[in-house]
Amino acid sequence: MNHPPQPHRLAPPGPHQLALMIWVAVFPTLTVLNLLLGNWVHTLAPVVRTGVLVTIAVPIVSYGLMPQLHRIRRLLLTRPHRSPGLNTTVTASPDLAPTRRSTHQGPPHPAENGT
Repeated sequence: MNHPPQPHRLAPPGPHQLALMIWVAVFPTLTVLNLLLGNWVHTLAPVVRTGVLVTIAVPIVSYGLMPQLHRIRRLLLTRPHRSPGLNTTVTASPDLAPTRRSTHQGPPHPAENGT
């Protein structure tokens, strides 16, 4: 029985990447919420104000922004990159170690053909 080829599984983000992704999602979300709701939440007690903002921000970040940031991260890490001025293509492998593939079309190097 033939199975369809499995796409390469990208390693999950490290703690520093994840922290940056969360910051990129949370900071603008809280900024916009404070600008939109600032006058209203300013009248509330600090704990209630925090509860209101968190209740609105967490679903936006968790279900709206983080999946998009993970998708963008996957696209950035799996697309082939052209090195400027070089005749090689750098492709990120699933373990994030770049691999180089030469695109040189000239005659083979003597060491490559065993002579």
